[in-house]
Amino acid sequence: MGRTPAQLRAYVDGPDNVTGRPFMSEVIDALTKSPSADATSQHAFDRSTPRFVEPDTEENLHPLFLDQRWTDMLPIILPTEERVAAMVAGTSRSPDEVVGHMRPTATREAWEYTVEKVAVNAVMAGARPAYFPVILALAATGASARASTTSSAAAMAVVNGPIRREIAMNWGIGAMGPYNHANATIGRAFGLLSQNLQGGSLPEVTYLGSQGNNYAYNSVTFAENEERSPWTPFHVQHGFSAEESTVSVFGGCRSTAFNLGLRKKHWQDHVRNMLRGLNPHNPPTFLLDPITAQQFIDRGGFDTKEKLIQWVHDNATMPAGVYWDDQLIENYVYPRALNGVEPYATNLQAAADALIPIYTLDEIQVIVVGGETNGYWRIMGCNYRGTTSVDAWR
Repeated sequence: MGRTPAQLRAYVDGPDNVTGRPFMSEVIDALTKSPSADATSQHAFDRSTPRFVEPDTEENLHPLFLDQRWTDMLPIILPTEERVAAMVAGTSRSPDEVVGHMRPTATREAWEYTVEKVAVNAVMAGARPAYFPVILALAATGASARASTTSSAAAMAVVNGPIRREIAMNWGIGAMGPYNHANATIGRAFGLLSQNLQGGSLPEVTYLGSQGNNYAYNSVTFAENEERSPWTPFHVQHGFSAEESTVSVFGGCRSTAFNLGLRKKHWQDHVRNMLRGLNPHNPPTFLLDPITAQQFIDRGGFDTKEKLIQWVHDNATMPAGVYWDDQLIENYVYPRALNGVEPYATNLQAAADALIPIYTLDEIQVIVVGGETNGYWRIMGCNYRGTTSVDAWR
């Protein structure tokens, strides 16, 4: 990044930084020659983990789990056979039933994992069996909370429906903070199962996040405040009934814009500035305290989430020249525009000073969370990955 064309060309024409051989020769050999048995064994890696470790004292087992990098570097609950069995009892599914597949990077083969494997990580996180259907639903998405990206992205999980009350989740005061057992341990379990069941999350090997991300400790996990929201619950908006319990997964969480309420005179300018301050490659998810949600109705007449989303789409704009000069847009969106993908192909033709939409309608999301102690709210730059049923894993 930031290198001249001549410097980049020198990388291609020069030697491989690791082996010292000409770089293009390495590429051509890798693509055209059959690997030797020695080369194959060098690049093989184990796609399994043992079901049991050797019996030992807690004093010895805790360092073992830490040294094997099976933890998030915080203390864990040791997953004894009895504790794992109790966790599995939180679902009607068989312990050996396959839940899903996950991989740490696009170049690794996906690992397969069972209900019991997920239960091990749920125990380690300190979760209770009543939470297990939510954790299984997260595992079933195949979305990793330990995805490898140099931008250090984290995940977010939002729970809707009756399960929120059944397991006493928090959607009010402190919902996004360390104040609720279910929120904290479900999110932590999501991270642990991701790193352990995808084949690791090891810096410099399967994790390349340059700065890391503190959000990853509990994957920003909370429930939506359906009771105080003036709008349709998030899961209903995405095709589920109000009586169904679901969990929604978001990836790429790394940028946040934060504010207090909406002013009467210049609220539109303030929101536009917040949107401009986000990374334009990560679409916005509005996380609104109920006070602010009501203010969006009072100030803008947005009596549905869809009306607010339309306003955001129409007002989240940027001069085309500035947009296409952004590094992430250059990396990931510009190639799609060249390949004719809309609306990017059309926006690429716009004059440099013409205002173009930064996001597409389907990328923009709205969730209500908070306890109405004040009208603080934020915009999380992240990608909505989908909503899945929790009831299916009871």
